[in-house]
Amino acid sequence: MDILVCISKTPDTTAKISFKNNDTEYNTDGVNFIMNPYDEWYALVRAIELTEQLGGSVTVLNVGPSSNDIIIRKALAVGGAGAVRIDTDATDSYTVAANIAEYAKSKHYDMIFLGKETIDYNGSEVGAMVAELLDLPFISYAIQMESDGNSSTITREIEGGVEVCKVEGPAVISAAPGLAQQRIPNMKGIMMAKSKPLTVVPAILQDPKVSTVKYQLPPAKSGVKLVDPENMDELVRLLHEEARVI
Repeated sequence: MDILVCISKTPDTTAKISFKNNDTEYNTDGVNFIMNPYDEWYALVRAIELTEQLGGSVTVLNVGPSSNDIIIRKALAVGGAGAVRIDTDATDSYTVAANIAEYAKSKHYDMIFLGKETIDYNGSEVGAMVAELLDLPFISYAIQMESDGNSSTITREIEGGVEVCKVEGPAVISAAPGLAQQRIPNMKGIMMAKSKPLTVVPAILQDPKVSTVKYQLPPAKSGVKLVDPENMDELVRLLHEEARVI
């Protein structure tokens, strides 16, 4: 199987969140960036497992500037055979999806993987857009997958349970926890990644459909309130009036 895995760069999960330029831009000062965990731990690893089982290769694709090359090289160290970076600083999901689809449409990949969402925007938009632009089936939130190279049986999360789907031929899959187990690059993989091909291609022209007007942090969490175990009336009042859970 020849598989395309789309990856994103995101702030580390411990990064401090702040904004600049009148709250219209994320403040990257002092922020450590990583490969989006859903892309790395689940989409990329499951794609590599499938090629180990069925043959073929994994191509890693990122839409972004040259500063993203470091996370691309990590994907190659994990097991990607080669990589492509579409050279643009995309500002919305549609621009990312359109560039992925434009590149992929002439390559005839057997499967396209990406994480269910990025941990910074949590939009879950790009996968569905790519599938629509390529006129391919889309299966989201995949937690299990078995494939014989021609057809795939995929278990996906739905509200209140799971759904088992079967798809023939190429499809776009968004990966959720459970689809694979994280792989840590070993020294051999890290050294080999330096010589694997990373091709940079120009972006197609796309007008962004969405622009950011302003970012806003959520309200600060209040401190813990301690309630005397003998004062159940006060506990009920707090749960009803403040927590609003009853």
